Amino acid sequence: MTLTNTYSTPQTGDFVFQDFRLASGAALDEVRIHYRTLGEPRRDEQGVVRNAVLILHGTTGQGGNFLNEIFAGELFGDRFPRYGYRDMIAAQYRLVSEGLQINHLRLVMGTSMGGMHTWLWGQIYPDFMDALLPLASLPTQISGRNRMWRKLLSDAIRSDLEWNNGEYQEQPRSLSFAAGLLFLMASNPLMRQQQAPTFSQADRVFEAAVAEMVTRLDANDVLYAIESSWDYDPSPGLERIQAPLLAINFADDLVNPPELGILEREIQRVRRGKAIVMPLSEATVGHGTHTKAGVWKHHLVDFLRETAQHDYVRTTYGGK
Repeated sequence: MTLTNTYSTPQTGDFVFQDFRLASGAALDEVRIHYRTLGEPRRDEQGVVRNAVLILHGTTGQGGNFLNEIFAGELFGDRFPRYGYRDMIAAQYRLVSEGLQINHLRLVMGTSMGGMHTWLWGQIYPDFMDALLPLASLPTQISGRNRMWRKLLSDAIRSDLEWNNGEYQEQPRSLSFAAGLLFLMASNPLMRQQQAPTFSQADRVFEAAVAEMVTRLDANDVLYAIESSWDYDPSPGLERIQAPLLAINFADDLVNPPELGILEREIQRVRRGKAIVMPLSEATVGHGTHTKAGVWKHHLVDFLRETAQHDYVRTTYGGK
């Protein structure tokens, strides 16, 4: 089945803007953001766009992941300045407002890193959207085991002589280690046991998965994506979120384990926020459940109905 059999053909483009200043004080003469869009913006009588949805991908991911396409990341050397999540969000905002000329978003949603971005979008641009839906994320600073596995990955690449300060000609062997760690953190134990119930099968499944991931990952891209979480901490600004927010997490998520109780505690500080932790089931696959829309889309549909504010939205999603 082709993409056009189920939804409109995505339109792709590149938005380029000049003189982008990072929170660290560093500056980039030019920033290029690649994007994909589906459909057309619809405006109300005042010219405000009412149907735009911004979907943000996770760490090491790409927008094409949501269309089941695999795109290689661009290689960039280690001289590229350090950036953080807030810099990425500033660039996203310029893409939406300047590049696409969208002046309002019906929904901001994201998975994993994109989910973390969604928490920040709600407090940095509180009037810009009708609703927020972060998936597989926590509204707190990267810490505990979540910080430790990221540091393990980062240190492995940076200490690899083949990485050569980011100036490698071939992918360093540490990329295989990074891929293996990502493979494990994105799944749950039950899923992996079912895939590999014997000693030899476990080796084959793991080796095949790592080999496939290495073909589409780049060490510098992975390193920068992982390390960009250094400035993530939405906790101090949760009370500034004005739009309705629905956070969806998964009980078998190794990255955001429910035992911590962080989501349940922090969501109480979001005035119009609520949280759902979906239980382990045959359909869940750990952290990666965030891209299995069939598992959680009924919550999305209900949320869109609940937050419908305009005639176009009510007609489209059946709100009352």
